[in-house]
Amino acid sequence: MTVSDLFKFKDERTKVLHFTWFAFFVSFFTWYNMAPMATTMLAELNWLTPEHIAALGILNVALTIPARIIIGSLLDKYGPRVVYSGLLIIMSIPAFVFAFGDSWAQIAISRLILGSIGASFVIGIRMVSEWYPPKDVGFAEGIYGGWGNFGSAAAAMILPWIALTMFGGDNGWRYALALTGLFCLVYGIIYYFAVRDTPEGKVLLKPKKSGAMEVSSWGDMVQLIFWTIPLGGALALSAWRLEGMGFLSETFLYVTWIIIGLVFIYQVYKILQVNVPLLKKGVPEDDQYKFKNVAALNSTYFANFGAELAIISMLPMFFQLTFSLTPATAGLIAASFAFINLVARPLGGVLSDRMGSRRKIMLIYMFGISLGLVGMGFIDSSWPIVLAVAVVVLTSVFIQGAEGATFAVIPMIKKRITGQIAGMSGAYGNVGATIYLTLYTFVSSQQFFFILAGGAFVSFVICYFMLEEPKNSFADEYYESSADQAQVMEELSEELTGEEKVKKAL
Repeated sequence: MTVSDLFKFKDERTKVLHFTWFAFFVSFFTWYNMAPMATTMLAELNWLTPEHIAALGILNVALTIPARIIIGSLLDKYGPRVVYSGLLIIMSIPAFVFAFGDSWAQIAISRLILGSIGASFVIGIRMVSEWYPPKDVGFAEGIYGGWGNFGSAAAAMILPWIALTMFGGDNGWRYALALTGLFCLVYGIIYYFAVRDTPEGKVLLKPKKSGAMEVSSWGDMVQLIFWTIPLGGALALSAWRLEGMGFLSETFLYVTWIIIGLVFIYQVYKILQVNVPLLKKGVPEDDQYKFKNVAALNSTYFANFGAELAIISMLPMFFQLTFSLTPATAGLIAASFAFINLVARPLGGVLSDRMGSRRKIMLIYMFGISLGLVGMGFIDSSWPIVLAVAVVVLTSVFIQGAEGATFAVIPMIKKRITGQIAGMSGAYGNVGATIYLTLYTFVSSQQFFFILAGGAFVSFVICYFMLEEPKNSFADEYYESSADQAQVMEELSEELTGEEKVKKAL
């Protein structure tokens, strides 16, 4: 796959790629619609305070973690086309409620629910992997992630103009926010009719059982349970932050923790329910995979995407205070970190496709992140600002390239559960951001960069010892086990039987 292939619009897989990255773009454009409108909301709603805005920021990502797990399971069962369309259409409702909400309860609850749209990312990972073979999937996934992720930057640039110039008036900001909900609703319908899950003649492989990720050994099942703990832990941490800010009572905090604990127990029950019968029966050798590869990629996304979300949240203020800049100038410089996504993430996928070893590319990127963040930790007012920006941009190239490299590997671990693997690894990105931003409240900016560097280096070590080169990394087709092939034959047989029934009826 080359860059010129992106402009072959008559090619169906190219069309699917463009429709899918734009679905992700619409999702992030809607998800991040609050930040550029925050100051306007503070001015227009006299009861709203900066503390409310900070709380909304926490609520905005709280449900993204469980949503990515749930969506990953749903898309493996029902297919990405239906799930993507359904998510966009359903999320238009809280977008409208948030736009026209007049009370804290309305705004807070709608923002909490709207955070689920962040799970949209994992749907496209499965969709793109269905249309692109292993040898090209890294580049395709990079385009999907990098171009779609730009929706957040587009919201920051476009929504203020829509609110103040296009609509204007006291309620201009409300109409601008509502417009993002309208985009979700309309594009959800368009996406449903514009794409299909797989190329003609290809079967969408599905898990043997739904409800939890399949594993191949008893040890892997223990690992799966262990790696499930931090997902609930991040939610518990978010609740603790809200309680500390005065938005939750101590009683409600404990109730929330109990609910999170019960959900975790239910998750463990589902893991056991799905896997114990499979493991007792025995998983055929050619159908096995090693969960340690999933764990390694959980760690990479924790360290790279988690760091990206955390840095984006604090970088404008860091530049403003360190170099005595105006908020506008500091924001423009900090925006360079996000702009790099358009190129850096696809580049990570391309290098993973072209350099002969996806594992080595992953290791290089994670080590590069560590060095770049150490460099950012030394930035102070004595630095020339040009050099500071150069270090930030270079670090961004490694961080976002590592994200592309991560999802160049995920579709090859176990094809039929790609959605669940992508959901778990994607959720770990939000876990990373939650933990990092909590730590940021206790340390200086320079110390924070060193903490991020430490997280990236730990991930490098984990990948060095745990991540393996996937099967069929650069082949024309994904690896299929005997169980996968049997499922394909069964699906095709059912289709033929259906066609015969139609012919007889006619």
